Amino acid sequence: MAAELVEAKNMVMSFRVSDLQMLLGFVGRSKSGLKHELVTRALQLVQFDCSPELFKKIKELYETRYAKKNSEPVPQPHRPLDPLTMHSAYDRASTLPRTPLSGPNIDYPVLYGKYLNGLGRLPAKTLKPEVRLVKLPFFNMLDELLKPTELVPQNSEKIQESPCIFALTPRQVELIRNSRELQPGIKAVQVVLRICYSDTSCPQEDQYPPNIAVKVNHSYCSVPGYYPSNKPGVEPKRPCRPINLTHLMYLSSATNRITVTWGNYGKSYSVALYLVRQLTSSELLQRLKTIGVKHPELCKALVKEKLRLDPDSEIATTGVRVSLICPLVKMRLTVPCRAETCAHLQCFDAVFYLQMNEKKPTWMCPVCDKPAPYDQLIIDGLLSKILSECEDADEIEFLADGSWCPIRAEKERSCSPQCSILVLGSPDASGLLSTPNINGGGGVSTVASGPSSGGSVASGMENGKPSADVVDLTLDSSSSSEDEEEEEEDEEDEEEGGPPSKRRCPFPKGLVSAC
Repeated sequence: MAAELVEAKNMVMSFRVSDLQMLLGFVGRSKSGLKHELVTRALQLVQFDCSPELFKKIKELYETRYAKKNSEPVPQPHRPLDPLTMHSAYDRASTLPRTPLSGPNIDYPVLYGKYLNGLGRLPAKTLKPEVRLVKLPFFNMLDELLKPTELVPQNSEKIQESPCIFALTPRQVELIRNSRELQPGIKAVQVVLRICYSDTSCPQEDQYPPNIAVKVNHSYCSVPGYYPSNKPGVEPKRPCRPINLTHLMYLSSATNRITVTWGNYGKSYSVALYLVRQLTSSELLQRLKTIGVKHPELCKALVKEKLRLDPDSEIATTGVRVSLICPLVKMRLTVPCRAETCAHLQCFDAVFYLQMNEKKPTWMCPVCDKPAPYDQLIIDGLLSKILSECEDADEIEFLADGSWCPIRAEKERSCSPQCSILVLGSPDASGLLSTPNINGGGGVSTVASGPSSGGSVASGMENGKPSADVVDLTLDSSSSSEDEEEEEEDEEDEEEGGPPSKRRCPFPKGLVSAC
């Protein structure tokens, strides 16, 4: 039965418009529409209602067509088939071998759903490497509705349009309808459009062409805009993500028409359609906790490896400090995580890392700024154990033997300067300046301020208790001798009758610390 089904599909794929109309009229289906619509209708008929009478009619039409072709004196060369529409139910046929048919030696490819109207042509026998897209952690692929297909310009215009017509199977419609809502109006199971460069050397990330616009049936679909750039001279970046088409599609057996408008500026792009299930950051975290926890003993062995003595190095590392604070949010770690490809022991919090990549996927390690994709993430079992045992420290140190010790912040000692304050100003009646006693007595100490009191010590009394001695360090013997010389000069000037010279003060007025 499977071989007959494949043979019937091959025959239908080779029919002309008149043959398709006769086949659809035979079963009472609509015969109006373009060729790709008739092909889609006929393939649906073969897939879901291929009775013996229908198979007999298909074979009859096929033999009639090629019997006329063989009777012609000059055989016409086989022309390539027109671009076809695709139906997601026929993707399974792409893995089947080609089946030779009776009649002329024409090899019809069994590649349903790969090439769309305006998107490409049936391939030659020499198959080129296919474009591959990177796997997205937040999307589980359920079905491949359209394999990556190159956008082919139809003319020399800069703005091109590429249409695509397809229909969902009843099973796919049920999956979408029965899925839960992530947000109001957004289902978990979605039909998404992905666009990338037509590069077969490695898996490609999503990349939009210039002037992109996507129209689903009769409505335009919103495409992510540009992120504004705060740096001068830096162009704003556009987040290229899968485009959700589900809310604009017909969730029935009716065909959906998608039109991609794009700018033809030299680069080649490919498009693909997938049925996916979108996941949340909490679901990815739960999966990581299930399959991504690294045993504490393995983590301990990694610490020893990092601190192992290198005979070629002149510097011996006896320990390494690791912070228990997440570098992303500056909060204490809850689920310590890092990528296996990272060379450091420092971890970040998996909860916040997944939430940030759910909003803006970059998958870059916040510690070393190198790629840290989801499939490379591991939860550090040793650091998880340390977090539960050490709750009063924000930093630890790993030692060379794999052990660890907490590092607690020492309390800062408040130390005020224990020095006397000298007041330079006019002396009081006793020739002494009073200063506050800062040596713990709470009293008042006095300082001699006369020029002849250099190096003298004075003491004050309060409440019958002697206060601490204060030494005037600003006065010395040299300054005293200079003052005496100036006084002698002034006396000589007065005897001569001239105006007295101004005395300069060697010290500024105010408070001077003796420390």
